[in-house]
Amino acid sequence: MCPIQDERSNSSRPSAPPAAAITADGLTKRYGETLAVDGLDLDISRRSVYGFLGPNGAGKTTTIEMLTSLLPPTSGEARVMGVPVSERDRVKQHLGYLPHEPPVYESYTAREQLAYAADIRNLDAAASDDRIDALLDRIGLLEAANERIDTYSQGMRRKVGLVQAILHDPDVAFLDEPTSGLDPRASRAVIDLIAEQVEAGTTVFLSSHILPVVEELADTVGVLYEGSLVAEDTPATLIERTESTAGEGTLEAAFLEVTTDEHAL
Repeated sequence: MCPIQDERSNSSRPSAPPAAAITADGLTKRYGETLAVDGLDLDISRRSVYGFLGPNGAGKTTTIEMLTSLLPPTSGEARVMGVPVSERDRVKQHLGYLPHEPPVYESYTAREQLAYAADIRNLDAAASDDRIDALLDRIGLLEAANERIDTYSQGMRRKVGLVQAILHDPDVAFLDEPTSGLDPRASRAVIDLIAEQVEAGTTVFLSSHILPVVEELADTVGVLYEGSLVAEDTPATLIERTESTAGEGTLEAAFLEVTTDEHAL
């Protein structure tokens, strides 16, 4: 077969999905003289959970807002499912996002809020209704689905926000503190739901201060400190390294060791 025929044959084939779900190259954000995120590099595999840790003020929220196209970087670049985050209309088609404060209308019921979210994404109404009920049932909110959100606790609102973030089966879900404010039983339901979502094909970028949740779910953990990624590895490897250097093998010990001025892990 001649080279021209090869080119035509290849060009007619659909492009392969990107190997990585999220990439970043030198991603940086400055606010005046303040360097919030400093040259962040990421390469996160598809259908994985990336645990994103860091103390308050480390730059976690700024990073998430750049990766979800809500905030333009000062320099560097990032892609989600191969789409540059600068192309907001395209990249948001691949995303689900649970911010620290769930974006809900307090005058709506949970069912109305989720139906509204499904309509915005042009999802089939009947199929969405079934999925909404199934997800609400999974996280223990079905009985309260017709109550107004302004009567909900913070934990209940977070559950609604989580369902809203994954309702459309996104390629990538950014989840900020998905188990915050939940009791152990509710936390277990959310953890299991996230694991099932990953099994179904979603990549999860998980930011949390609840380290046992991160240790259980994450394939890889990245630790941000003063805007820089100071550690990145599997939870088990981070724990093992800390055990050999500090004599205490926990993810908490690893986190505390690298979030110091030495951060030498």
